[in-house]
Amino acid sequence: MIGAIDLDTGLQSGLETAIAGLLGFAAVLAMASLILRQYRGTGARARGWRLALLLIAQPSMAALLYLALFPPLVYSEAGTLVVATAGASASDATIAGETGIALPEAVVSADSARVPDLATALRRHPGTQRLRLLGAGLEPRDRDAARGLTVEWQPTPLPRGLSGLWAPREVAAGAEFSVSGRVEAMPGAVVELLDPGLQRVDRSILAADGGFRVGAIARIPGLMNFRLRLRDVRQNVAEEIELPLSVVADMPPRVLVLAGAPSPELKYLRRWALDAGIKLHTQIDVGAGLQLGDAPLSLNAPTLAGFDLVVLDERVWEGLGESQRAALLGAMRDGLGVLLRIGGPLSPRTRTQLRALGFELGAGADSVEVRLPPSSADEEATRARIGPGTIDAPRARDEAMAELPVLNRRALTLDGAGAHSLLRGTDGKAFASWRSTGRGRLGLWTLSDSFRLTLVGRDDLHGQWWSAAFGALARAQPKPVLRIDGEARQDRRVSLCGLSDGALVRTPQGQNIHLLIDPASGSERCAAFWPTEAGWHLLRQGEHSQPFAVRGRDEAPGLLASELREATLMLMAQAQAQARSPTAAASSPANSVASAQVQRGASWPWFLGWLLVSAGVWWLERSRRGRVAQGE
Repeated sequence: MIGAIDLDTGLQSGLETAIAGLLGFAAVLAMASLILRQYRGTGARARGWRLALLLIAQPSMAALLYLALFPPLVYSEAGTLVVATAGASASDATIAGETGIALPEAVVSADSARVPDLATALRRHPGTQRLRLLGAGLEPRDRDAARGLTVEWQPTPLPRGLSGLWAPREVAAGAEFSVSGRVEAMPGAVVELLDPGLQRVDRSILAADGGFRVGAIARIPGLMNFRLRLRDVRQNVAEEIELPLSVVADMPPRVLVLAGAPSPELKYLRRWALDAGIKLHTQIDVGAGLQLGDAPLSLNAPTLAGFDLVVLDERVWEGLGESQRAALLGAMRDGLGVLLRIGGPLSPRTRTQLRALGFELGAGADSVEVRLPPSSADEEATRARIGPGTIDAPRARDEAMAELPVLNRRALTLDGAGAHSLLRGTDGKAFASWRSTGRGRLGLWTLSDSFRLTLVGRDDLHGQWWSAAFGALARAQPKPVLRIDGEARQDRRVSLCGLSDGALVRTPQGQNIHLLIDPASGSERCAAFWPTEAGWHLLRQGEHSQPFAVRGRDEAPGLLASELREATLMLMAQAQAQARSPTAAASSPANSVASAQVQRGASWPWFLGWLLVSAGVWWLERSRRGRVAQGE
C-alpha cells in the first residue's frame, strides 16, 4: 500500500501531484475519445444515458484509483505507546488502542515492533503523548526523547546483590577514603574491601536496610583497582566487582611550623610530614633568643601569603605581637589555615582571643585521659592497614599487635556551635576540631602525645589523624573539575562536563577520540562520549589530564538496574511536576490538535470501488444496451 510507505514529506507531495495530474489527463483523454467516437462514428451510436454514464465513469475511476493509492488522512486521538525495555517479559502484551514497540535491549513480543531508539518510535507515531514502560527503565539515549511525555511505569524489583555504590573516583595519596552502598535481598551478608594486592582491609555487616560502609587508605599515587566482595550468610562469595580509584599526588601544602620548645610530639609530626612529602619550614624557640630549624621568617602578610597552613603551639600564640597577630588573622580570613596545638594551660587573654574567634573552651585546664574507640576492622584487616613497615623498620606478617595506648589531652570543650570535630574519644568528646574564619579555617588540637601511636606500631593511625587535620585546614588549591554524569559503562553514553576546547579521550588501546562540546550545555561545557572498551581512559584538555574508569558491559548488573530505575523515576517525577504546573494547564487546550494522531486511512474501500466501477464500464462498453443503429 503506497499510503503506508514512509517517504520524505516533499517527495510524497510531489508524487501525489504527479499521479493526480496523470490520472486527470487520462480521464480527460478518455472522455474526449468517447465524444469523438459518438459524433464521428459510422456504426451504432450510444443513446444519451449510455454516453452520460461512460463520461461520468472516466473521472470517477480516476478519482477512485487516486484515493486507493493515497487514502485521505485520518485524525484520531493519540493513543498510548507501550515501550518494552531491558528485562521486559516477552509475555507482556498491549491492550486495545495501544501500540507496542521494543527497544534494542528488550525481547520482541508478537505485537511489538523493533526500533533502534525511542526517538525513532515517536517519529513513526506522531502525536504520542503517553508512554507505558515495561521492564527495567529507559537507557540514557532515550531519556531526552521521553521528556514532556506522560510516563507510566511500575518499577521492577532490583536483582539480588549489590544495587547501590557511592565511592570517590579520585583521592589524594595518603588519605583515607570511604565506600558506601546498598545490597538487595541478602540479609546478614558481609561486604569486604580488598586492596590491589587482594588483602582485606575492611569489612562491614549489612544494616537492616541493606546499607554498608567500608574504607581504606590510599598509600601511593597511581591507578588502583580495589575490589568489593559480597559474601552471603554462609560466607560464600555472591558477587565481586572492581572498585577503580585514581590516587593522585596532590601538590603538598606549604606549611609553616612555629613551636615554643622542642617536644616528641613535634619530632614525630615532622617525621610524618617528611614521609608524606610535605615540606615544613620550622622555627623552634629554645630560649635566650635562640632558634632551631630553618632560617627565621618575619610573620607578616607577604610571608603568610606564601604558605597554605600555619601550625603553632600555645606558647607561640601568646608571644605574638599585635601586628603579627593581625597579620595572621588577616591571612586566615583570606584563606590561610591555622592549627593551634594546645599542650599546656591557656592564659585568660588567649581564652578571650579564641572566644572572639568562636571557640568557647569552658573552664577546664588540666589534662585528661583519652581512650580511643576500638576499631571495627578485624585483625587481618588491621594488619593490612598497618602495612609491612619500612626498609629500616620492617614489620613481620605475624607480629603481635600492641593495644592502643591511652593518650592525654587538655580538658577543653571543642564542641561548641559551629565547630566541626575532627577526632573524638570513646567518651564522645572531641579532641580536635575547627571553625571557619572568613575564607580560611582555625583548628584546635588538644592532644599532647599522639606520637605514642607510632611507638606502639600504629603509625597508620598517627598519619591518618594528622593527614585529616592538614587536609581540612590547609588553603584550598583550585584545580580543573571533570564531572561525569552517572557511571561510565561500555557501549553506553556518558556525559563529560567541565571541558575545554580541544578535549580528547585516550582509550586503553591508545586511540584518541576528540570530543565535540554541545553548545546547548552552556557554561557547563558538556560532551557525550560512547566508550567501546572497558578499563582506564584518559581525558586530556590542554596541559591537564584526568583518568576515569569504564566498567564492562555486563559487570555489576545490579548497579546498572539501579541506575536505570533512579533515572526513570526522576523522569516520571519531572513529567508529573510539569503536568501540575499552571503553564502546562493553560497550554493544554492549544495543544489539543497537536495531541491528535494523523495517519492515512484504509485503501481497500477505494480500491474496491474502483474495481466495481471499472468492471461496470467494461461490461457496458461491450454490451449493446443503449446503442442505436445509424439512421434510427
